Amino acid sequence: MRDDVIPQILDILSNTQTPLTTSSIRMLISNRFDKNLSWNTVRKYLNELVKSNQISSISLPHSKIKDKTGLVLYILKK
Repeated sequence: MRDDVIPQILDILSNTQTPLTTSSIRMLISNRFDKNLSWNTVRKYLNELVKSNQISSISLPHSKIKDKTGLVLYILKK
């Protein structure tokens, strides 16, 4: 599955200038490539791509809880 999903994630991120959430990426993969993936699966591959330095993650502060991380956004590295 890795060989199918990672190129799809990279394709989605290469076609946007806006950082995307895990949920947004999962929804786009489901719509564009007719694959129904779980949120955890997409997050796992996103983390692999961050570790391999292909994409960047942007952690936003939590909207209600001080000093806690909220949403994480992903964007392709340039």
